[in-house]
Amino acid sequence: MLKGLPNMTSALSPLPTGRLFCFGLGYSASALARDVSARGWRVAGTSRTARPDIHAFEGRRPMADAATALAGTTHLLISIPPDAEGCPVLRHHLADLAALPALAWVGYLSTTGVYGDQQGGWVEETTPPKPGQIRSIQRLRAEQDWQASGLPVHIFRLAGIYGPGRSALDRLRAGDARRIDKPGHLFSRIHVTDIARVLLASMARPDPGAIYNVCDDEPAESGAVIEEAARLLNLPAPPTIPFEEAELTPMAASFYAESRLVRNDRIRRELGVQLACPTYREGLRAILEQERHSAKNQP
Repeated sequence: MLKGLPNMTSALSPLPTGRLFCFGLGYSASALARDVSARGWRVAGTSRTARPDIHAFEGRRPMADAATALAGTTHLLISIPPDAEGCPVLRHHLADLAALPALAWVGYLSTTGVYGDQQGGWVEETTPPKPGQIRSIQRLRAEQDWQASGLPVHIFRLAGIYGPGRSALDRLRAGDARRIDKPGHLFSRIHVTDIARVLLASMARPDPGAIYNVCDDEPAESGAVIEEAARLLNLPAPPTIPFEEAELTPMAASFYAESRLVRNDRIRRELGVQLACPTYREGLRAILEQERHSAKNQP
């Protein structure tokens, strides 16, 4: 748990001990894995290379001895992105998952990109998706395939993820931060701690078939986040670059090609979630406080 953030589990419904298996133990999945492990859960998962309790799975072929790897799993998280053929987990392991007798909850990490360009309008979970980017089209197809799987699936549409090691603070220190000016273009974000908080709340209150937007309370221009990070670090903010002169990579340009504002009411109303970082301001301060705490406690 990050120092300076409220106890993530204090407001949750009771959650019996179980076994979590994560297909793709990446940044977000690892945050959940740490939290349930601290509660006494058994945790296993996959990465591209095997190590203790981590099984090799890169999507092109099935995981070796899947029945043994998955045995005893009660909760399953999928964070591996789909490819042109769909979700590799479903492609290779649907039968293995369907055979798990104690599987009570499946979480699929998707993206708010499935809503596509809404020309600055607000979206909620009932807004019809209209993805425009290839990766978002693939995500929506994967969502639909998981919903048709017959498993107790919950869909989590994540906004832009940030946290320790992946924030405007890190980009400023590395000299990579750019303050791009596209007036009125706002982005939704979510701190990795709050992703884990939402997932834990859903695990405690399962509702198969549910879809949740996972974002904070305040969409903001990227330049405002850079300015706040610079203020916290007592560094000068980088100069403003007009969007038309920014020379963005194709990936970065794709984010600026779409504009939408994302509502998060459902995670509060149905899961009882209170965000630890309701805006980027609290999120950046929490990251900085954690860094200082870690540095103070190093031998």
